[in-house]
Amino acid sequence: MSYRSVARRSVLTAGAGVATAMVADTARAAAAPSEDEYGAVEDGDCVATGMIWHDVADWGVEGRAFDDTASSYDRFPARAEETVSAQLWDLSRDSAGMLTRFRTDSPQVRVRYRLGRELITRSTMAATGSSGVDIYARDANSQERYVSTARPEHPWLKDDLSMNYGVIKDMVPGMHEFTMHFPLRNQVLRMEIGVEAGATFVPIAPRPEKPIVFYGTSIMHGSCASRPGMAIPALVGRRLGVPTVNLGFAGAGRMDEPVVDLLTELDAEVYVIDCLPNMHSRLVAERTEPLVHALNEAHPGTPILLVEDRTNQRAWLSPEVHDRHDGSRAELRAAYLRLRQAGVENLRYLEGDRLLGDDGEATTDGSHPSDLGMVRYAGAYERALRPMIR
Repeated sequence: MSYRSVARRSVLTAGAGVATAMVADTARAAAAPSEDEYGAVEDGDCVATGMIWHDVADWGVEGRAFDDTASSYDRFPARAEETVSAQLWDLSRDSAGMLTRFRTDSPQVRVRYRLGRELITRSTMAATGSSGVDIYARDANSQERYVSTARPEHPWLKDDLSMNYGVIKDMVPGMHEFTMHFPLRNQVLRMEIGVEAGATFVPIAPRPEKPIVFYGTSIMHGSCASRPGMAIPALVGRRLGVPTVNLGFAGAGRMDEPVVDLLTELDAEVYVIDCLPNMHSRLVAERTEPLVHALNEAHPGTPILLVEDRTNQRAWLSPEVHDRHDGSRAELRAAYLRLRQAGVENLRYLEGDRLLGDDGEATTDGSHPSDLGMVRYAGAYERALRPMIR
């Protein structure tokens, strides 16, 4: 199999042309959308009336790999609809991995956003992870610390899929820097941040550094984190202090040729390939080497990390599951060794047996990590990736 080279390169940081120092005095934000569009809401945390709203699209999000998208917070470019499967295209419209940053001295901060899917929760995944918004704040030691999560409401409780939620109130006076993580398993059509009239609001443009690009399955997508900030790319990004791109696709991370073509367009710090949970051994044998060669041809020398699948928690009791792990891992290891023998020196390998720990307590269903599993996964990734980033 051969992958065609794609000459076109996309800018990884949407909105990078927006100056970080752009300051908007919210008292003068006359062009902000009217309160009536979403309705005045009092939710017990904050009161939505009297807020000035800022559209995130005005300064951009980090974690969006392509600029030419059909909607502001899609993960694939619009042109991909013609090349990827319908399943992949639908999944690519989730906002997983995207975040935005801003500074404000407002005593309270709200978020209001419009979702594209009525399904806001899943059988093993909380609505806060699937369709909620996380907010983190930078403390005096410059560490990003969790603050709150916007909890989405069921659509039958509302007229539409618009959410309006107070994420923090009664803050310590002064300017604070915030990071807001977007929903993992839902499409975002619009995202706005509300602060009190008269407060200062400073949008922060996406960082220009090359990101770590994660390509994988539902586990990378974010299933089943309880909230967006607990997904693997988000955890790793905070720990290493680097931008990340989440290209995890639930049930559809199979090293497909059209996706590899899109990966070659991205100028990454590291490529992480974690697709084995969706692949059987034959596909692993067929697709691993062409993928690596395609990335190397497009970006010579950029590190590539091949990752085995996590061990399903019932593998010790199920010969079928155990044998599937053995077969796909054997093929990935064999491809890795052939590539290294062929002179591919920028290739690294991460074994999967201990990604979830060894106590059987780190999943929601035996397969998808809980928050504990996500933290363990991220720890393994941090150790593997730290020597690979500049």
